Amino acid sequence: MKAKDLFVLTTEELTVKLNSLKQELFNLRFKHATGQLENANVLNIIRKDIARVKTILTERELNISAEPIATTSKKAK
Repeated sequence: MKAKDLFVLTTEELTVKLNSLKQELFNLRFKHATGQLENANVLNIIRKDIARVKTILTERELNISAEPIATTSKKAK
Protein backbone atom coordinates (compact mmCIF):
# COMPACT_ATOMS: atom_id res chain seq x y z
CA MET A 1 0.00 0.00 0.00
CA LYS A 2 1.32 3.41 -0.95
CA ALA A 3 1.62 6.21 1.59
CA LYS A 4 -0.43 8.55 -0.58
CA ASP A 5 -3.32 6.09 -0.37
CA LEU A 6 -3.10 6.21 3.42
CA PHE A 7 -3.01 10.02 3.66
CA VAL A 8 -6.58 10.29 2.38
CA LEU A 9 -7.92 8.10 5.21
CA THR A 10 -9.22 9.61 8.44
CA THR A 11 -7.59 8.88 11.76
CA GLU A 12 -10.35 6.43 12.69
CA GLU A 13 -9.95 4.58 9.41
CA LEU A 14 -6.18 4.43 9.93
CA THR A 15 -6.67 2.97 13.38
CA VAL A 16 -8.94 0.27 11.97
CA LYS A 17 -6.42 -0.37 9.18
CA LEU A 18 -3.61 -0.66 11.73
CA ASN A 19 -5.53 -3.21 13.77
CA SER A 20 -6.35 -5.29 10.70
CA LEU A 21 -2.70 -5.20 9.55
CA LYS A 22 -1.53 -6.33 12.99
CA GLN A 23 -4.02 -9.19 12.92
CA GLU A 24 -2.88 -10.16 9.43
CA LEU A 25 0.76 -10.08 10.53
CA PHE A 26 -0.06 -12.36 13.45
CA ASN A 27 -1.80 -14.84 11.14
CA LEU A 28 1.05 -14.76 8.64
CA ARG A 29 3.66 -15.34 11.36
CA PHE A 30 1.65 -18.31 12.57
CA LYS A 31 1.51 -19.74 9.04
CA HIS A 32 5.24 -19.13 8.63
CA ALA A 33 6.00 -20.98 11.85
CA THR A 34 3.95 -23.98 10.77
CA GLY A 35 5.47 -24.01 7.29
CA GLN A 36 2.27 -23.10 5.44
CA LEU A 37 3.46 -19.72 4.17
CA GLU A 38 4.80 -19.93 0.62
CA ASN A 39 6.08 -16.36 0.24
CA ALA A 40 7.90 -15.04 3.32
CA ASN A 41 8.26 -11.60 1.68
CA VAL A 42 4.67 -10.90 2.61
CA LEU A 43 5.80 -10.54 6.23
CA ASN A 44 8.13 -7.69 5.29
CA ILE A 45 5.45 -5.98 3.22
CA ILE A 46 2.93 -6.08 6.08
CA ARG A 47 5.52 -4.79 8.56
CA LYS A 48 6.29 -1.85 6.29
CA ASP A 49 2.59 -1.09 5.86
CA ILE A 50 2.20 -1.06 9.65
CA ALA A 51 5.12 1.36 9.90
CA ARG A 52 3.56 3.63 7.27
CA VAL A 53 0.25 3.76 9.12
CA LYS A 54 1.97 4.42 12.45
CA THR A 55 4.04 7.20 10.89
CA ILE A 56 0.97 8.96 9.53
CA LEU A 57 -0.83 8.64 12.87
CA THR A 58 2.18 10.08 14.69
CA GLU A 59 2.43 12.97 12.22
CA ARG A 60 -1.20 13.80 12.87
CA GLU A 61 -0.70 13.66 16.64
CA LEU A 62 2.20 16.10 16.34
CA ASN A 63 0.25 18.29 13.88
CA ILE A 64 2.87 17.79 11.20
CA SER A 65 0.26 16.69 8.69
CA ALA A 66 -3.40 17.52 8.75
CA GLU A 67 -6.28 15.11 8.65
CA PRO A 68 -8.04 15.17 5.29
CA ILE A 69 -11.06 17.41 5.05
CA ALA A 70 -14.18 15.30 4.56
CA THR A 71 -14.50 13.40 1.34
CA THR A 72 -13.37 15.69 -1.41
CA SER A 73 -14.65 14.80 -4.82
CA LYS A 74 -13.03 16.05 -7.97
CA LYS A 75 -15.06 18.43 -10.05
CA ALA A 76 -16.77 16.84 -13.02
CA LYS A 77 -15.81 18.36 -16.32
